[in-house]
Amino acid sequence: MSTESISDRREHIRSVSVTAMSALLGVGAAVASATWVGVSNAAAQNTQALTFVLGAILVQYILINVSGIYGEDEFGTKHYLFVAFMTFSLWFVTWGILLTAEASG
Repeated sequence: MSTESISDRREHIRSVSVTAMSALLGVGAAVASATWVGVSNAAAQNTQALTFVLGAILVQYILINVSGIYGEDEFGTKHYLFVAFMTFSLWFVTWGILLTAEASG
C-alpha cells in the first residue's frame, strides 16, 4: 500500500513538473517573440515569432530526456503532443494578450 502512494506521488510531481515547464516556456516564448519581433500591427503577421515557440518545444523535449523525469519507455507520443499543445497554447494566449495590450494602449 505504501509503495502505491509513493508511486502516485511521484507520478503527480512528474505531471506537475512537465505542465509547469510547458506553461513557463510558452509564456517565455511569447515574451521573447514580443521582444524580438515587437508588438506593432505588423507583428501579428510576422512568422519569425513562431520560431520561439518551436524552439521552446524543442528545448523541453531535450530537458525532459536529459533530466530523466520519464524513463525511456514512459515518454510516448501522448506526452510529446501534450508538451507541444501546452507550450503552443500558452504562447498563443500570451502573444495575443501582448499584441492586444499594445494595440489598445
